Formats: sequence, C-alpha cells, structure tokens
Amino acid sequence: MAVLPPTLSHAQEPEPAPGLRLAPVAVLAPAPTAPAPTAPAPTGHGHGCGRGAGAARAAVPSGPAHAFTGDNHEGITRAALPWEPVTLTAMADARDGAVNADDKRPYFDVGPLHCDNADYLAPRHAADYPRTRDEATTELLACIRTSVGRFRNAVRAADGLVDADGTVRADQSDLSSPCTWDEKPGRAKCAVLEQLGRGWHPIEDFYSHSNWADRPAPGPIGLDNPPGLGRTDVAPFLDIRRYSTMKDADWTRDARERIPADLTTGCYPDIDSTGVKPADCAGRVAHNHVLNKDTAASPRSRTDDNFGHATAGATAEITRQWNDFEAELLAAYPDHRRGAQMVCALVHDDPATACP
Repeated sequence: MAVLPPTLSHAQEPEPAPGLRLAPVAVLAPAPTAPAPTAPAPTGHGHGCGRGAGAARAAVPSGPAHAFTGDNHEGITRAALPWEPVTLTAMADARDGAVNADDKRPYFDVGPLHCDNADYLAPRHAADYPRTRDEATTELLACIRTSVGRFRNAVRAADGLVDADGTVRADQSDLSSPCTWDEKPGRAKCAVLEQLGRGWHPIEDFYSHSNWADRPAPGPIGLDNPPGLGRTDVAPFLDIRRYSTMKDADWTRDARERIPADLTTGCYPDIDSTGVKPADCAGRVAHNHVLNKDTAASPRSRTDDNFGHATAGATAEITRQWNDFEAELLAAYPDHRRGAQMVCALVHDDPATACP
C-alpha cells in the first residue's frame, strides 16, 4: 500500500527518532482506475480552527468544520490524560499540540486521518445508496489502520527515553524547547508524543464524525437525518493495542465483525483511502450540515445533547488509549523497570528529577 500520493510527500512515512527506525504508517492504497490526485487548492472548506498550515502550505481556510475544532480536541485530550501541565500542553494545545497536527495540510486533506467517508445507509433508509456496507467498512478500517501504525511507532520511539539500565535520558525527555511535529528525527519524547497525537486525532474524530454515540432528530430517517446508534461504550473496533500485536489480515477481520451494520461517518470532499477525492457528496450522508458534531453549533449537535455524547465518548476513548499504551510499555520493556521509567518520563515535565 502507498502511504500517501506523491503530491502529499511530507506525510509519506515517519522518519526515525535517534537510534530508531519507525515503520511507515499506511494510509492510502493506490487507486485502481484513477491517477493519484494532486493536492487540492483551498476551496473554502475548513476544519474550524482557522490555523496556518506551515510556511510551505496555504493557510487552512475558514468554513464548515472538518474535525472537532482545535479547542475541542484540546478539551477532550486534557480531560482524558493525567499528565503534568507542560507535557499535556505539548500534546493537547489547540494550535500547536500533537493531537491537532493532523488538522494541518497535507494531513488535513487525507480522509482516513479524520475517519471521513465511511458513509452508508441501509436499503430500508435509502434504496440506492451509492456505497455498500463493505465499502464503508473498508474506509473505516483505513482510519483504524493509521492509529495502529502510530501506536506501534510510539512504542518503538519510547525506547529512546531511557538507557539500557532504566535511567531516564534527560536530553531525550526535555521539553524546555517546543517539539516540532514534522516526523523528523529529534528528541524521543517528542517522537512519542507526535506518534500518539497523530494516532489519537482520528480516534477523537470518529466520535464526532460518526453516528456511534448520537441520536437522530425526530422525523424520517434518510440522507439528511441518518440513524443514530446512541452507544455509550467505547468502540470495540478501536482496540488499538490488541490490534497492534496482530497481522493486518487478522485484526481487520476482527474489526469488521465488530462494526455495526448501521454505523456511518460522513462524506467529506477529501482524499479517501483509494486516493480518490470525491467531487461532492451529493446523494451521500454528508459530513457538513448533517452528521458532524465538531462544534456545539453543528445541526446534529443540537439533538439530544449529541455534542456532549460525542465529546464524552472521545474523552473516555483517549483515556482507554493512554492506559493501553502505558500497559504496552510495561509489557514490552520489563527489564530494569524500563517501561515504568518510560511512562514516568512521558507524564512528568521534569523526568530527570521525577523519575530517579
């Protein structure tokens, strides 16, 4: 599988942290019949944060929300993690946090990084819906796959946080200067935070962009009012730690079996997992104005406190993801308490002092 189309080369694959080699994170498969698209120019849609995307890229334009706004990603992430303030800010900050890095181009334009385009309506709701259940599920699996790859990379990058005897490396865990989320070699703590943040972003977006936790408005179910599942549990197919230990064919089979038949996310005109960018979302469940709960003002948010349900689900999910990552470090690096020291180095602002 290709990682990204050639025109989006900045995100092709993570480069290794010092002494490490991080595996590429598969995002897009090559389109079977269409050429890889060029990076789209701004068209007036945006993600609600209105931030610049970097010196070499155009600023993300304002307009309809494409993901939880940066402020909402920040609130969810802060509520989920028991970290000290400087480290927590590095992960969660609305403008510069790792969890918001995927809302900057070129990542912004890649649908699987936001769990977009896994849209589906059953025949009882739309007789001729243009996507099958299998196609929608495949798109959701592409979203999950990015988080699985980021989890694996974060576990590997954590090895650089401590010496072989379990002593925290001050030079690799220091945050006195800001991290740069550019997937280039740098301090191990920055590498771990970037991999986790980029892996957690689509997971948070899933709860905003899908009908997992929401309810439909009163009235007929259809394109403008898709069904809502009203679930209050964390999604069983986001079992990222377990999937990270499995072969791709095995975990995707397991996830497929756990995805409900009426689950849908919204269509958004970004690049889907085949490398194709839809011209529009006519005839499909749309992200904008229909399904997203990226802000409390979104139409779907105003039914049955759907915005609150989405944020609560995302918060519980990130707590689970952090607990699972902590458990994986303890299991993967048991000698000389290295795993425990890695966890200590990640949650504390001054690990050299806090983690003797």
